[in-house]
Amino acid sequence: MNDCRECTLPKNSEVKILIVDDDPIVLEVMKSIIASYGFPLATAENGQQAIARLQSDRFAIVLTDINMPVMDGMELLKYVKSHYPEIGVIVVTGLSEEYSYIDVINAGAIDYMTKPFDGSELLARLCRVIREQALVRELEKRSTCDSLTNLYNRRYFDTKIMDEVHRAVRQDYKIFLSFIDVDRFKGYNDTFGHQAGDNLLSALGHILRNYARRGVDWAFRYGGDEFAVLITQTTMEQAIKINERILSTFMEYQFGDTSLSCGLGEFIRLPGLSWQENISRFVKQVDLALYEAKHAGRGRVVCNAPALAPESPDDSPPLARG
Repeated sequence: MNDCRECTLPKNSEVKILIVDDDPIVLEVMKSIIASYGFPLATAENGQQAIARLQSDRFAIVLTDINMPVMDGMELLKYVKSHYPEIGVIVVTGLSEEYSYIDVINAGAIDYMTKPFDGSELLARLCRVIREQALVRELEKRSTCDSLTNLYNRRYFDTKIMDEVHRAVRQDYKIFLSFIDVDRFKGYNDTFGHQAGDNLLSALGHILRNYARRGVDWAFRYGGDEFAVLITQTTMEQAIKINERILSTFMEYQFGDTSLSCGLGEFIRLPGLSWQENISRFVKQVDLALYEAKHAGRGRVVCNAPALAPESPDDSPPLARG
């Protein structure tokens, strides 16, 4: 699943650290200190080895020396900030080395240490980096997520759909979009109050998180009582079944006379249109499918495969809500 749950400070065992140093004695000392605090780790003897490690594993922090053969710490720092900007880099230097604190910080390092150092200093700096990374994730969560449902918000949808459509075309797999709207939500809200309405929306957010596969599907609160789900790497038949299960699970909650209507569509790229035009057309097709689900009696899934020719912006009626 993909959601926006509360960001918490990770445990040491969840923070993997890459140590890079060409001196085997220093490397062994740093390994011993870091392992004693429960951090998983890997090592490299120069920048090129470090890049190979980064390409094959996930790290939160890189702890690197400056002067190394093949590729030094400053070159490695620039590579990490260019390719893995979320990783925090702590640079370790000797007092006599040519780079200053200002040099490495300006190059993108999150912290700087001079040799020799003790274990308590290293732990303090690691903990500060971990706290800062957690704060960045929290700020990202607040800017991209809906606090009521813990789903991504409309702002993030507009970015994510472009990314996921590009990825699906590049890797040659199918991608589907669902728009899900709560039937008779206004009446339910008016009858039972806004708190009950919020409880309903929160429950639907929980359902969508459970049916969205982690790292594969993406669930959003599109606005008000309307939700969106990007479903990838599957078939139309499976996408339909996912939406039908969402609708049937929602009915088990028995929120008065409410139900869900769902419009579902598959992205098909038209070469004569730009990426933005293709995606706008994709969204419009699914919006139309939701409109048809509403007017066919609600509480159902309607599929709307893209037509083979572009449509004018005014070909479809406005979507009915409620």
